[in-house]
Amino acid sequence: MDRLKGKVAIITGAAQGMGAAAARAFVSNGAKVIMTDIKAEKGAALAIELGEDAIFVDHDVGSSAGWKTVVEAAEKAYGPITTLINNAGIVGVVEGTIDLTEEDYHRISATNQTSVFLGMQAVLPSMLANGGGSIINNSSIAGMAAVVGCPNLAYVSSKFAVRGMTKHVAVEYGDKNIRVNSIHPGYVKTPMNEDALDEAGYEAVNVIPMRRFGEAYEVANLMIFLASDESSFITGAEHLIDGGMIAG
Repeated sequence: MDRLKGKVAIITGAAQGMGAAAARAFVSNGAKVIMTDIKAEKGAALAIELGEDAIFVDHDVGSSAGWKTVVEAAEKAYGPITTLINNAGIVGVVEGTIDLTEEDYHRISATNQTSVFLGMQAVLPSMLANGGGSIINNSSIAGMAAVVGCPNLAYVSSKFAVRGMTKHVAVEYGDKNIRVNSIHPGYVKTPMNEDALDEAGYEAVNVIPMRRFGEAYEVANLMIFLASDESSFITGAEHLIDGGMIAG
């Protein structure tokens, strides 16, 4: 399939979970992919598996210097960047607001929120030079509404912030043919949360109208659509992928 032929995509948090599923799907749909993660061994192995259309860069998304390295590597390998998927994120501690430490708050915010700012800032010059692009920011259902059992305030605030930053940049760069959208997954089975979902079991599934957890490839399919020219008039929008959970 060639839905993404000619696209050059940076995908953060690409060593496993939704990021790895996106990397596989993008390559199979004709894109060139720059995978980044701090899990260097897993990321490098996946890049080798995907072949010449993917490279891996060891990357801390909270580092502006790291972002400069990633953009330079992408342009050197494949040319101007057309697509950014800000996928990297952490849940962090499971802690009530009273007990959440300032250190944990800033650590979670740096990975989930500041990294999205740094990523968008880093790729915008390449997209402007190329005449446009698509940025996809991975938020959460916790960026749409209060969710019972959400791990901590820092996670929720970061995911709401991603939603707001998405809208701002979409408006700021809409006339430059740069589209910016946020996606909001619900309970999706990934290595980061698989144990928690198994433990939650029936009670968690019971709040999802579709009565099942999502799969990483289903999120990747949404990313493909938003990265492709099929979504050419869609920007500044939230895209829920939660089996109807928020609707219920």
